[in-house]
Amino acid sequence: MMLRLTTAIAASAVGLAQAAYASTDYPLTLTNCGVDFSVVSAPERTVTVGQSATEILYSLGLADRVNGTSVWFNPVLPQFADANEAIERIANDDPSFEAVVNKRPDLVAVQYEWHVGPTGSVASRDQFHELGINTYIMPADCDTKDNSTGGDGTRTAAFSTDSIYKGINELAEIYDVQDAGEALVADLAAREERAIDLASSLELPEDLSAAFWFSSTDLGVSPFVAGRLGAPGYMMEKLGIRNVIASDEEWPTIGWESIARADPDVLVIARMDRRRFPADDIDAKHEFLRSDPVTQEMSAVKNNRIVEMDAHAMSATMRTIYGLESLAEALSTMSFNE
Repeated sequence: MMLRLTTAIAASAVGLAQAAYASTDYPLTLTNCGVDFSVVSAPERTVTVGQSATEILYSLGLADRVNGTSVWFNPVLPQFADANEAIERIANDDPSFEAVVNKRPDLVAVQYEWHVGPTGSVASRDQFHELGINTYIMPADCDTKDNSTGGDGTRTAAFSTDSIYKGINELAEIYDVQDAGEALVADLAAREERAIDLASSLELPEDLSAAFWFSSTDLGVSPFVAGRLGAPGYMMEKLGIRNVIASDEEWPTIGWESIARADPDVLVIARMDRRRFPADDIDAKHEFLRSDPVTQEMSAVKNNRIVEMDAHAMSATMRTIYGLESLAEALSTMSFNE
């Protein structure tokens, strides 16, 4: 009886595994950011508009299906450096519509809807679809988010890593690599849990507060700081930190005087290769914080509680979980006994 039961359980487990990693049944139809599209076979040629889509495809073992990338904030993850070197970077920032189309992609994988969307800076989805090119926007930029408000959009509900995992699983299904998608999600979820556990073990102050500074159009002007519902808000909520910025906008501009009055215990500042604005430079950020008469009096500055984080981790991406890890680790080195 026990042998039959054990055999039945084993067979059931094998069946579940086979179901979990079943091959994609093409044509595959998906609804993505409000747009329906169909994929008749796994894409062979992909152009990415956004680092998030690029690194997810690399993590799924699909670098050989990527023939053009664009929109980079930070260096590619080290394990993909060699693969990335062999793939054309058609633009560091926004590519042109023609540059993307000239790569003859089957699919354009996109990080931000404002690049490829109703009023996309690169093109609309319709423009690509009229040429027979499918588009896929990472759900993290449209689930629980209204991008019609302009700028970086407004969150309608708090960002969750569920939207990251949804994007990974859908891309895995599109390319018929479901096993790789499941493995990647499992790894990221485990890392997320470990970072949260680390912060819980630190006995941090009950009202610990923080602000995230992404950049500024110029040093001294109101900076782009993280609203409460985006990826940095998720990090703070998971680690038991209060965001001093109450806005639902993704990256509102708030005056330094207001931030100084809120006096966050910790400042997290973005490190990036992009140089669109003077404050993109991490060294310029540090110099400003320590020299400006308003910011130099902030508790985080005076007590050297400034955390550098990859800019890409501050967006709703796979790297957000890496950012969660780096923030938890930074907190473990800090003293809050002023």
